[in-house]
Amino acid sequence: MLQYRNLTQNELCPELFGHFVRHQVVTKCWRREEGKWVIRDAPFVDDWTEEDYRFLVSCLKNTLLSGGFVRAAFLDHMLKGFVSVEAALFGREQKYLDLTSIHVSEDMRGLGIGRELFLSAKKWAKEKGASKLYISAHSSVESQAFYRKMGCVEAAVYNRQHVEAEPFDCQLECAL
Repeated sequence: MLQYRNLTQNELCPELFGHFVRHQVVTKCWRREEGKWVIRDAPFVDDWTEEDYRFLVSCLKNTLLSGGFVRAAFLDHMLKGFVSVEAALFGREQKYLDLTSIHVSEDMRGLGIGRELFLSAKKWAKEKGASKLYISAHSSVESQAFYRKMGCVEAAVYNRQHVEAEPFDCQLECAL
């Protein structure tokens, strides 16, 4: 049975991700060309290394240290999905909080875990005074379909840091 709970700093370690499969075969991605969004062939495999997991653990610990939110889904005590939201509001009129990660293990996709995690992030952000979640989202067709299903639209104001760090990401927002 799936269980959802907030994570603590003490339990964040690379071993927590021992049964988490971050693997995605991407064939098509959204690209902005001449002011319009189009789908282009952009094949690659997204698969995290041990170093990627160590960096992720560091980022998630920092999120918690700064008052942010990290929630996870477990099946038989094995991590199968997680979401994180930073605590600092930005974007004067937009009142954004940054959803910095949401991932579901490859073996558990399509079961509603992502939806449940996303809804918990929205609830937490609203309780913290945000008007919208901001998401610098992977541009794959599948990832974008998920975000659109969750009610996300193109962000009214782009976060320059995200655009510079991930120029192919789609900058999205979701009203709370």
